[in-house]
Amino acid sequence: PSIIIHIIQSAGWVFGPIMLLVSVCLVALVVLLAMDLRMSLCVPPGFVEEFTDTVNKRKFKEAFDLARNDTSFLARVLTAGMSRLQYGIDDARDASTNMLDSLKSDKEQKNNYVAVIGSLGPLLGLVGTVFGMILAFMTLSAGGPPKPEQLAGDISHALVITLLGIGLAVPAVFFNAFYKNRITKLSMDTLHIADDLLTQMYHNSKKPGAPTPSAAGAQPTAAPRQG
Repeated sequence: PSIIIHIIQSAGWVFGPIMLLVSVCLVALVVLLAMDLRMSLCVPPGFVEEFTDTVNKRKFKEAFDLARNDTSFLARVLTAGMSRLQYGIDDARDASTNMLDSLKSDKEQKNNYVAVIGSLGPLLGLVGTVFGMILAFMTLSAGGPPKPEQLAGDISHALVITLLGIGLAVPAVFFNAFYKNRITKLSMDTLHIADDLLTQMYHNSKKPGAPTPSAAGAQPTAAPRQG
Protein backbone atom coordinates (compact mmCIF):
# COMPACT_ATOMS: atom_id res chain seq x y z
CA PRO A 1 0.00 0.00 0.00
CA SER A 2 0.98 3.65 -0.32
CA ILE A 3 2.58 5.44 2.61
CA ILE A 4 -0.59 7.40 3.37
CA ILE A 5 -2.74 4.28 3.55
CA HIS A 6 -0.07 2.54 5.62
CA ILE A 7 -0.02 5.43 8.14
CA ILE A 8 -3.81 5.40 8.43
CA GLN A 9 -3.89 1.65 8.93
CA SER A 10 -1.06 1.77 11.48
CA ALA A 11 -2.80 4.48 13.51
CA GLY A 12 -5.80 2.23 13.86
CA TRP A 13 -9.07 2.90 15.63
CA VAL A 14 -7.41 3.77 18.93
CA PHE A 15 -4.43 6.02 18.24
CA GLY A 16 -5.87 7.49 15.04
CA PRO A 17 -8.87 9.28 16.60
CA ILE A 18 -6.74 10.41 19.56
CA MET A 19 -4.10 11.93 17.29
CA LEU A 20 -6.80 13.53 15.14
CA LEU A 21 -8.54 15.07 18.14
CA VAL A 22 -5.32 16.48 19.56
CA SER A 23 -4.38 17.85 16.12
CA VAL A 24 -7.73 19.64 15.80
CA CYS A 25 -7.27 21.17 19.26
CA LEU A 26 -3.80 22.37 18.29
CA VAL A 27 -5.03 24.01 15.08
CA ALA A 28 -7.90 25.68 16.94
CA LEU A 29 -5.57 27.10 19.59
CA VAL A 30 -3.08 28.36 17.00
CA VAL A 31 -5.81 30.12 15.01
CA LEU A 32 -7.41 31.59 18.14
CA LEU A 33 -4.10 32.99 19.41
CA ALA A 34 -3.25 34.33 15.95
CA MET A 35 -6.52 36.26 15.91
CA ASP A 36 -6.17 37.56 19.48
CA LEU A 37 -2.51 38.61 19.25
CA ARG A 38 -2.69 40.89 16.26
CA MET A 39 -0.96 44.22 16.72
CA SER A 40 -3.84 46.11 15.14
CA LEU A 41 -6.24 44.50 17.61
CA CYS A 42 -4.12 45.11 20.70
CA VAL A 43 -2.98 48.67 19.87
CA PRO A 44 -5.26 50.19 17.19
CA PRO A 45 -3.49 53.11 15.48
CA GLY A 46 -6.73 55.02 14.93
CA PHE A 47 -7.63 54.75 18.59
CA VAL A 48 -4.27 56.17 19.72
CA GLU A 49 -4.60 59.16 17.41
CA GLU A 50 -8.20 59.88 18.38
CA PHE A 51 -7.48 59.48 22.10
CA THR A 52 -4.44 61.78 21.91
CA ASP A 53 -6.39 64.43 20.03
CA THR A 54 -9.24 64.27 22.54
CA VAL A 55 -6.87 64.62 25.50
CA ASN A 56 -5.06 67.55 23.89
CA LYS A 57 -8.44 69.29 23.60
CA ARG A 58 -8.95 68.59 27.34
CA LYS A 59 -12.10 66.59 26.71
CA PHE A 60 -11.36 64.11 29.46
CA LYS A 61 -14.86 62.68 29.77
CA GLU A 62 -14.96 62.00 26.04
CA ALA A 63 -11.54 60.36 26.28
CA PHE A 64 -12.73 58.14 29.13
CA ASP A 65 -15.85 57.12 27.18
CA LEU A 66 -13.75 56.46 24.10
CA ALA A 67 -11.52 54.03 25.98
CA ARG A 68 -14.39 52.41 27.88
CA ASN A 69 -16.32 51.65 24.68
CA ASP A 70 -13.32 50.09 22.93
CA THR A 71 -12.40 46.40 23.34
CA SER A 72 -8.69 46.49 22.49
CA PHE A 73 -5.91 45.70 24.96
CA LEU A 74 -4.81 49.31 25.07
CA ALA A 75 -8.30 50.67 25.68
CA ARG A 76 -8.96 48.28 28.55
CA VAL A 77 -5.63 49.11 30.15
CA LEU A 78 -6.29 52.84 29.75
CA THR A 79 -9.77 52.52 31.23
CA ALA A 80 -8.36 50.86 34.34
CA GLY A 81 -5.66 53.53 34.64
CA MET A 82 -8.01 56.48 34.13
CA SER A 83 -10.35 55.17 36.80
CA ARG A 84 -7.53 55.82 39.31
CA LEU A 85 -6.03 58.92 37.72
CA GLN A 86 -7.77 61.25 40.13
CA TYR A 87 -5.71 59.70 42.95
CA GLY A 88 -2.39 60.35 41.22
CA ILE A 89 -0.33 59.08 38.35
CA ASP A 90 1.24 56.31 40.44
CA ASP A 91 -2.14 54.79 41.31
CA ALA A 92 -3.16 55.02 37.66
CA ARG A 93 -0.02 53.19 36.56
CA ASP A 94 -0.57 50.46 39.14
CA ALA A 95 -4.16 49.95 38.01
CA SER A 96 -3.19 49.80 34.34
CA THR A 97 -0.38 47.34 35.11
CA ASN A 98 -2.76 45.08 37.03
CA MET A 99 -5.23 45.09 34.15
CA LEU A 100 -2.46 44.29 31.68
CA ASP A 101 -1.29 41.38 33.84
CA SER A 102 -4.82 40.02 33.87
CA LEU A 103 -5.12 40.21 30.08
CA LYS A 104 -1.67 38.72 29.64
CA SER A 105 -2.49 35.84 31.99
CA ASP A 106 -5.54 34.93 29.91
CA LYS A 107 -3.49 34.64 26.72
CA GLU A 108 -0.71 32.75 28.50
CA GLN A 109 -3.22 30.17 29.74
CA LYS A 110 -4.29 29.46 26.16
CA ASN A 111 -0.66 29.25 25.09
CA ASN A 112 0.03 26.79 27.91
CA TYR A 113 -2.38 24.35 26.29
CA VAL A 114 -0.20 24.49 23.17
CA ALA A 115 2.78 23.56 25.35
CA VAL A 116 0.80 20.67 26.82
CA ILE A 117 0.12 19.33 23.32
CA GLY A 118 3.83 19.66 22.55
CA SER A 119 4.60 17.45 25.53
CA LEU A 120 1.71 15.07 24.92
CA GLY A 121 2.63 14.22 21.33
CA PRO A 122 5.86 12.29 22.05
CA LEU A 123 4.18 10.50 24.96
CA LEU A 124 1.40 9.26 22.68
CA GLY A 125 4.02 8.16 20.19
CA LEU A 126 5.90 6.33 22.92
CA VAL A 127 2.74 4.49 23.96
CA GLY A 128 2.21 3.43 20.36
CA THR A 129 5.81 2.28 20.10
CA VAL A 130 5.56 0.15 23.21
CA PHE A 131 2.29 -1.33 22.00
CA GLY A 132 3.82 -2.23 18.64
CA MET A 133 6.85 -3.82 20.25
CA ILE A 134 4.58 -5.89 22.50
CA LEU A 135 2.84 -7.23 19.38
CA ALA A 136 6.22 -8.05 17.82
CA PHE A 137 7.41 -9.97 20.87
CA MET A 138 4.08 -11.78 21.07
CA THR A 139 4.72 -12.95 17.52
CA LEU A 140 8.16 -14.24 18.51
CA SER A 141 6.80 -16.01 21.57
CA ALA A 142 4.15 -17.88 19.61
CA GLY A 143 6.66 -20.58 18.74
CA GLY A 144 7.72 -21.97 15.41
CA PRO A 145 9.82 -20.15 12.85
CA PRO A 146 9.23 -16.37 13.04
CA LYS A 147 7.63 -14.69 10.09
CA PRO A 148 9.77 -11.71 9.04
CA GLU A 149 6.91 -9.99 7.26
CA GLN A 150 4.72 -10.08 10.39
CA LEU A 151 7.52 -8.81 12.62
CA ALA A 152 8.31 -6.04 10.16
CA GLY A 153 4.63 -5.09 10.07
CA ASP A 154 4.35 -4.85 13.86
CA ILE A 155 7.53 -2.78 14.12
CA SER A 156 6.42 -0.56 11.24
CA HIS A 157 3.10 0.11 12.95
CA ALA A 158 4.93 1.08 16.14
CA LEU A 159 7.25 3.48 14.30
CA VAL A 160 4.35 5.10 12.44
CA ILE A 161 2.65 6.05 15.70
CA THR A 162 5.96 7.42 16.97
CA LEU A 163 6.23 9.50 13.80
CA LEU A 164 2.73 10.89 14.28
CA GLY A 165 3.50 11.85 17.88
CA ILE A 166 6.69 13.66 16.91
CA GLY A 167 4.95 15.32 13.97
CA LEU A 168 2.33 16.63 16.38
CA ALA A 169 4.87 17.88 18.91
CA VAL A 170 7.14 19.83 16.52
CA PRO A 171 4.60 22.51 15.45
CA ALA A 172 3.22 22.69 18.99
CA VAL A 173 6.66 23.49 20.45
CA PHE A 174 7.31 26.05 17.71
CA PHE A 175 4.01 27.90 18.13
CA ASN A 176 4.31 27.83 21.91
CA ALA A 177 7.66 29.63 21.77
CA PHE A 178 6.43 31.99 19.03
CA TYR A 179 3.31 33.07 20.90
CA LYS A 180 5.16 33.31 24.20
CA ASN A 181 7.51 35.91 22.70
CA ARG A 182 4.63 37.69 20.96
CA ILE A 183 2.61 37.97 24.17
CA THR A 184 5.62 39.52 25.91
CA LYS A 185 6.23 42.00 23.08
CA LEU A 186 2.59 43.08 22.79
CA SER A 187 2.32 43.47 26.56
CA MET A 188 5.40 45.70 26.73
CA ASP A 189 4.24 47.83 23.78
CA THR A 190 0.77 48.20 25.27
CA LEU A 191 2.13 49.16 28.68
CA HIS A 192 4.51 51.78 27.25
CA ILE A 193 1.84 53.41 25.07
CA ALA A 194 -0.70 53.37 27.90
CA ASP A 195 1.81 54.95 30.28
CA ASP A 196 2.56 57.72 27.77
CA LEU A 197 -1.15 58.45 27.24
CA LEU A 198 -1.91 58.44 30.96
CA THR A 199 1.01 60.78 31.66
CA GLN A 200 -0.14 63.11 28.91
CA MET A 201 -3.68 63.13 30.27
CA TYR A 202 -2.46 63.70 33.83
CA HIS A 203 -0.30 66.71 32.90
CA ASN A 204 -3.03 68.20 30.74
CA SER A 205 -5.42 67.98 33.67
CA LYS A 206 -2.94 69.90 35.85
CA LYS A 207 -2.65 72.83 33.48
CA PRO A 208 -4.41 76.06 34.52
CA GLY A 209 -8.04 76.05 33.51
CA ALA A 210 -8.01 72.35 32.58
CA PRO A 211 -10.86 70.11 33.76
CA THR A 212 -9.97 67.31 36.12
CA PRO A 213 -10.56 63.79 34.73
CA SER A 214 -13.15 61.88 36.72
CA ALA A 215 -12.98 58.14 37.38
CA ALA A 216 -16.74 57.73 37.24
CA GLY A 217 -17.01 59.54 33.93
CA ALA A 218 -18.90 62.46 35.45
CA GLN A 219 -18.81 65.93 33.99
CA PRO A 220 -15.35 67.42 34.57
CA THR A 221 -15.00 70.47 36.80
CA ALA A 222 -12.69 73.36 36.15
CA ALA A 223 -9.50 73.44 38.18
CA PRO A 224 -8.73 76.68 40.07
CA ARG A 225 -6.40 79.06 38.29
CA GLN A 226 -2.92 79.67 39.63
CA GLY A 227 -2.94 82.80 41.74
